[in-house]
Amino acid sequence: MFKLASVVALAVLLNSHRVLAAVPVWGQCGGQGWGGETTCVSGATCNVVNNWYSQCIPGTVTSNPPPEPSTPGPTSPDPTSDPSTPGPSPTQPNAACTPLPANAAIPTVSSLPDPFQFIVGGRRAATKADWECRRAEILELAQRQELGTFPPKPSSLTASFSGNTLTINASQSGKSTSFSVTISNVPSGTGPHPAIIAYGAASIPIPAGVAVIVFNNNQVAAQDGQGSRGVGRFYDLYGSSHSAGALTAWAWGVDRIIDAIELTPGTKLDPKRIGVTGCSRNGKGALIAGALVNRIALTIPQESGSGGAACWRLSDAQKASGTNVQTASQIIGENVWFSPVFNQIASSNVNRLGFDHHSIAALVAPRAMLVIENTSMEWLGNMSSYHCPRVARSVWRALGVPDNMGVSQVGHSDHCGFPSAQNPELTAFIQKFLLNQSSTNTNVEKTTGSYNFDQNRWVPWTTPTLT
Repeated sequence: MFKLASVVALAVLLNSHRVLAAVPVWGQCGGQGWGGETTCVSGATCNVVNNWYSQCIPGTVTSNPPPEPSTPGPTSPDPTSDPSTPGPSPTQPNAACTPLPANAAIPTVSSLPDPFQFIVGGRRAATKADWECRRAEILELAQRQELGTFPPKPSSLTASFSGNTLTINASQSGKSTSFSVTISNVPSGTGPHPAIIAYGAASIPIPAGVAVIVFNNNQVAAQDGQGSRGVGRFYDLYGSSHSAGALTAWAWGVDRIIDAIELTPGTKLDPKRIGVTGCSRNGKGALIAGALVNRIALTIPQESGSGGAACWRLSDAQKASGTNVQTASQIIGENVWFSPVFNQIASSNVNRLGFDHHSIAALVAPRAMLVIENTSMEWLGNMSSYHCPRVARSVWRALGVPDNMGVSQVGHSDHCGFPSAQNPELTAFIQKFLLNQSSTNTNVEKTTGSYNFDQNRWVPWTTPTLT
């Protein structure tokens, strides 16, 4: 009798613990390889974003299947609309997280800031639920200090598909805007098929079985020097004085493209298997899109350099050692990729940032990312562009999915060219995360460079195992 009572008490205790450990709103609750909690807090439902990531969202959903395939044809039916209230921004902290105060004191740190240590309270993340809260804090810091505000889904959004053109129409607060993308290389069959959104054009080989969506990101936010700030379809909707830099505006455009794919099954594309890529300045854009848009399954920034895969602090160190490297103080005078809020810090002391780009890259975790860099491009900060994402990989390692993130750096003379030596890892990541061939090897961390990287100086923190 005593033994039975003990067992019952233990079961009650374990069940009570499970309730306490329920995933907060916006936290991860599933995905291939996920070993954490799968039950959301009361009032939220676990929503499948893609095969690798499920997220607790407010309210209930009856199901979230892939879009129904449609019969191929030159034109889809009348434009589909979704006049619902604005969707949640991926930057909103969940209900269980302590929000970052407006007057939070951001410490000045000369090393790469610990991605696991909270600004609020100073404690370190110990669980996967903690990481979701820390991720929300990094997102808020990044918007306040570098990127500008990333708006949620507009109050009204419609989409239409004709020929190979997908048109997105958005309205908010009495203003409207519209932009289009072209879709090519759609596989035969009813689908739905995976696709890669390419900023400008694809500069990496995209295999058969994966469609290509060409995104004219300049149309959404211009990048023609300082005089182009606030110009583009994004700013037509939100105003030319909106705080978002071009990189953030482009990410908003990617988010809307995925909305449109969900609304137009005639594209035969799967919104749960979407990748994003770009090279150079567009590589910066691809990385920021992966960080801000939770629905992207695979992020592939190519030769993105400073403001992308590279860390500001490491690039400054390279510059100080005599290397010709683009730094934060230079980049803010070149173009409008970042918010005006970044100018003061960039021009004075990047150590005042509460993060660096290893933390920005880590916002993608646990979703998949392959960073492609070029050892030969000194201006990109070759040491910084390799070791910054290598440090970022510690977050995937902490989450138990290190093979969801890879870094490949190979030297070659043509910027935005693609050497065959990087094709095995690119193929493996696309096969695994877009084509669902889980047996491929995505354990990649390689460079053809030789760098004097002081691990103790730059990474004075340890990587936890998040439970």
